[in-house]
Amino acid sequence: MSHSDSQVIKDLAAEEAVAKAEAKATTQKRKKLFGALAGVILVAGLGYTAYWHFIGSRYVSTDNAYTAVEISQLTPAINGIVADVKVVDTQAVKKGQVLVVIDDSDAKLALAQAEADLGRAQRRVQGYFANDSGLAAQVLAREAEQKRAAAQTISAQADLQRAELDYRRREALSKSGSVSGEELSNAHSALLTMQANLKVAEAGEVQAKANRFATVGAQKASTVLTADTTVDTNPEVALARAKRDQAKLDLERTVLRAPVDGVIARRQVQIGQRVQAGTVLLSVVPTQLMHVDANFKEGQLTQVKIGQPVTMKADIYGGAVEYHGTVEGMSGGSGSAFAVIPAQNATGNWIKVVQRLPVRISVDPKQLQQQPLSVGLSMEVEIDTRAAKAAPSSAM
Repeated sequence: MSHSDSQVIKDLAAEEAVAKAEAKATTQKRKKLFGALAGVILVAGLGYTAYWHFIGSRYVSTDNAYTAVEISQLTPAINGIVADVKVVDTQAVKKGQVLVVIDDSDAKLALAQAEADLGRAQRRVQGYFANDSGLAAQVLAREAEQKRAAAQTISAQADLQRAELDYRRREALSKSGSVSGEELSNAHSALLTMQANLKVAEAGEVQAKANRFATVGAQKASTVLTADTTVDTNPEVALARAKRDQAKLDLERTVLRAPVDGVIARRQVQIGQRVQAGTVLLSVVPTQLMHVDANFKEGQLTQVKIGQPVTMKADIYGGAVEYHGTVEGMSGGSGSAFAVIPAQNATGNWIKVVQRLPVRISVDPKQLQQQPLSVGLSMEVEIDTRAAKAAPSSAM
């Protein structure tokens, strides 16, 4: 073997050794990479498990949330012409503050008329009581007249009996000539007179009895108007007083005051405008009573309960301000259930759509004073489902 051939063999052996060394290094490197990848996967799995256990399964969140409040609307209770409007949109007001004044001329006239009607009713009822007393006295007088008429009838009957007896006696004596014809004629005339007097007395008795019955009937009719009442409690006076009180209330209602603390919004009234009862003049937004309506997906609400704490962020302040509150309640139905035209799922072409359920969330009033919110602002909401588990959720 020549020297060159020996050198070639050595070179090949050296190359083979290098190749084996490189293959071994590659294998070791691959094992290290797979080990590192497995470590990364393991760490990621442990991290996700820890995240899910401590955060993911504990918190539910949504950015489909907006501020809301029960807005108070100012409506007049009477018709009239607006005399003054003391507020403008965006102005802050306090409960009881005068907002709108309606011209009170008609209301003052109505009150004066109602007070006059009340006075007239009181005097009329006083007349009823006086008339009742007078009729009671008249009843006693009619009873006395009836008794007198009865006595006169008895007297007339006695006079008639005497006249009849006298006439019969004189008639018997006239046959023997002891009584003249003139005396007999006078006795007969006296008898006729007594008969007529008796009829007059009987008629007077009947009239006296009728007068008493008429007076008793009038007294009963008068007593019906005053029975079991006084002047103040009589129905006519009570009705007139109620009308007076209504007129006084209508006069007070010419001044419209703020029903709650808040901010003026949607002012729709101007001075000189004639308004009707029930017309919305403006709205008062009680910003201090603001809450949040958060629309969660139905699958997010499994662990949500009333009383659980909530953290919120408003887009208007960004992440610089964090609000705190609690879950107050859940709606009795999804938004689609209360839509003007609800979805008709009983059709052939049906596609399942994940529904959202409104959740009412309170906001800390102290935070609202420091960082006010307006109605309809976007919010980001996060509920801690493990911090508190109060009574089962109910419809709000």
